[in-house]
Amino acid sequence: MPQAYVLGLGQSGISAAKLLKADSWQVIVSDSNTSPSLEKRKQALEAEGITVELGGFPDFAKLLEANQTVDLVVVSPGVPWDLQEVVQARSLNIDTVGEIELSWRYLKHIPWVGITGTNGKTTVTSLTAAIFQAAGLKAIACGNIGFPACEIALQVLQQKIHPDWIVAELSSYQIESTQTVKPKIGVWTTFTPDHLNRHYTLDAYRNIKASLIDRAEHIILNGDDPYLVNFGAAMWPKAIWTGIDEQVVEAISDGACIENGWVKFRAEQVFPIAHWHLLGKHNRQNLLMSVAAAKLAGISSEHIDLAISEFQGVPHRLEHICFYEGIALINDSKATNYDAAEVGLRAVKPPVVLIAGGQPKQGDASAWLEQIRQRAIAVLLIGEAAPLFAEMLNDAGFKNYEIVETLDRAVKQAASIAHSRAHNHPSQPLPTVLFSPACASFDQFANFEQRGDRFRQLCQELS
Repeated sequence: MPQAYVLGLGQSGISAAKLLKADSWQVIVSDSNTSPSLEKRKQALEAEGITVELGGFPDFAKLLEANQTVDLVVVSPGVPWDLQEVVQARSLNIDTVGEIELSWRYLKHIPWVGITGTNGKTTVTSLTAAIFQAAGLKAIACGNIGFPACEIALQVLQQKIHPDWIVAELSSYQIESTQTVKPKIGVWTTFTPDHLNRHYTLDAYRNIKASLIDRAEHIILNGDDPYLVNFGAAMWPKAIWTGIDEQVVEAISDGACIENGWVKFRAEQVFPIAHWHLLGKHNRQNLLMSVAAAKLAGISSEHIDLAISEFQGVPHRLEHICFYEGIALINDSKATNYDAAEVGLRAVKPPVVLIAGGQPKQGDASAWLEQIRQRAIAVLLIGEAAPLFAEMLNDAGFKNYEIVETLDRAVKQAASIAHSRAHNHPSQPLPTVLFSPACASFDQFANFEQRGDRFRQLCQELS
């Protein structure tokens, strides 16, 4: 029986272990941490005949010296590709792959749409899957969204499902450990600095994403993203471009654009843009990339129109939660970097009471700070980043900020500020309360979803 080691006991690692076990592998899962929740996962997996080791990763050189078999090492996305044990496994010529690469080995007979980018990929993935489904196709969204890809592979292996398409949102963490994943359609949404604590340089981060796109049969690129235009035009001369800016639209003949009130693909009118409901220019860009993918897959304009007319967006990305005394409360917890948070500020109606903060990331905050100056009437700061953001706002000349530390306090205070503003300036537009952190969540929450769910709960308690 072949033997596999899975590194990382998160959802992706668990799915990879179950997939291999179902395919007659002997599986050992290891995680460098220990905790009560990991102990529960260990017990559940061991009940299924999968060995679990907590508190460290294996020394593969010692295992081989002891004549133990190591046929495969599967690396979860949360485990760095340059971790000592992972580098060691590769140097020993052990077949070492990421969880996405493993799933590809079971799913490569099905066409994939592979979607990557710094921002926008979740919306593009969700919308693309919705369009394919409206056309009657069995399209499953997975990867960095929804199900782990190995969970889909397991269900296909067991013949429980028979997908027509895999629509995969792929982060740089997932792509860096792939070697052969070759999407039928590759989509690159945006590119700005992110995850530099993991990838170290902007070039390394870019090259990881480019490796996926380079392997795709058809390539869709966002023509409104200046970095992608500069980088991609020479690299992929046959790429399909999308654009909403007039200069970009003029240059596009083979791609998707918005012109004279219509969404067009290769000069064909697909549907009126008035049928699209989501806020913001960025969501129009997301729309065009999904339309291009659908058209390349042979989907009719009627089915595309039906799907986009009913699409309500994704949770935690400019998600309208409710009104509090006429004041809109909006959850943008997925804005985990400055660029995403700037996009959120641009998309909502000013004046804005902004809640921001969390675990800070590297990046250029200047455009975000400028949007705060132009559109915010108050900023409430939470989490680890609060002192840093206070200093940045002060240096930018924005004085109306307050460190409130927790999201619970921030929501109450934001509602109070917005209510006072509405009461004292009845002739002016009502404020919008926007939770758009510009930070990771890990200082106070397990992930951005948990953080956004807490914001939603606090807002609903208010109203």
